[in-house]
Amino acid sequence: MDAATPASRDRAVDALRAFAILGVVLGHWLVTALVADGAGLRAASPLHDMPWLAPVSWAFQTLAVFFLVGGHVATLGHASARARGTSYGRWLSARLSRLFRPVAAVLALWTVTAASLLLTGAEFVTVRTLVKLALSPLWFLLVFAALTAATPLLTRLHPLWPLVVVLHVDLLRFGFGAPSWLGWINLAAGWLVPYTLGAAWTRGELERRRAGWFLLTGGTAATAALVAWAGYPASMVGVPGAEVSNLDPPTLAAVTFGLAQCGLALLLRDRLRAALRRPAVWAVVALVNLSAMTIFLWHQTALMATTATGLLAGRLPGLHTAPEGLDWVAARLVWLPAFALGLAACWVAFRSFERDGGGRRSRIVRTHRPPEPEPETRQTRKTTEPTDPTDPTDPTCRSEAAGATSETGIAGTTENTEGVRRV
Repeated sequence: MDAATPASRDRAVDALRAFAILGVVLGHWLVTALVADGAGLRAASPLHDMPWLAPVSWAFQTLAVFFLVGGHVATLGHASARARGTSYGRWLSARLSRLFRPVAAVLALWTVTAASLLLTGAEFVTVRTLVKLALSPLWFLLVFAALTAATPLLTRLHPLWPLVVVLHVDLLRFGFGAPSWLGWINLAAGWLVPYTLGAAWTRGELERRRAGWFLLTGGTAATAALVAWAGYPASMVGVPGAEVSNLDPPTLAAVTFGLAQCGLALLLRDRLRAALRRPAVWAVVALVNLSAMTIFLWHQTALMATTATGLLAGRLPGLHTAPEGLDWVAARLVWLPAFALGLAACWVAFRSFERDGGGRRSRIVRTHRPPEPEPETRQTRKTTEPTDPTDPTDPTCRSEAAGATSETGIAGTTENTEGVRRV
């Protein structure tokens, strides 16, 4: 993997994306509890009974970093596509197909699962809880897809404009008693802030370290002030039963917190680039990126499958009990490897949908064969499929010359190696 990656690739981008995905996964596994009450299951959160655990949400609510990287990659990829003469429609279709192709497997499995549970007498409340948890990641994809589609319009948009929208929406909601539905404007405007920061990164406006320090210190100070004096919740994720959620829809506090996260991410870029020069470290980051959609879409299913399997052994602490004390927290930490094992099983079963929709084998076998002599009249040709050189979720990049082909799932571009053929 290290040898197949071009030297020009910014590995810090891949590291930040991997960090964002794994942060969401661990955050959900730590704050999502399925409590067994009688014959049913209900969702609960340790943050409800132990609000002092709110700092956990600060470490694992990493969506702003994902939108930062997404905005950077999309604007860079769109510019590259235009330079190659690729149309907007073709570029957008390629990006959205990589986003939504793996969703079909999730929807199919949970449609069958929900129907089977209802037909076998499971409580409707339990089925609704499970389906809601399994499909909850899809809201993120819809917002991300909408912003991706609008990328050509957002390449020059200053992040201050959507931030002002979020500020005024919250002022109307919480200061002047405007209807609560007005807050859903922030679903687009709130995530547009880090997305347009990613576009500013592409334009080279965030290269100086003082930009990262400004975002980190300013975002931290603003978030602290909003929580301490404006009544915003300290938790950066939703808490069942709470009157106000910072995430559903996003509030000004969630957006300023995201600015601080983006600032920290920008400051860490050089250190990440240095760390990822190690082939073993880069291999882990690359594999997470190539499986990002599978990990994101199936991590809640892995949690629920482990919980359901555990019921065969009775009501287990940290898995089926109410999250009301530190004993639950300690027990939940013990269960994390089991959740990871369940996710690994989902990865084995559904990884092919992320790579190619399950239509062909995703394993690439290389064999070295002696080069064939070329006829004098044969011209060497080189063609490259329209791929996004900035996006590691684009699973294949091929270069072809004189009949010899090389393929990799990591590098944005690959140089032909004569005599190497894909089998």
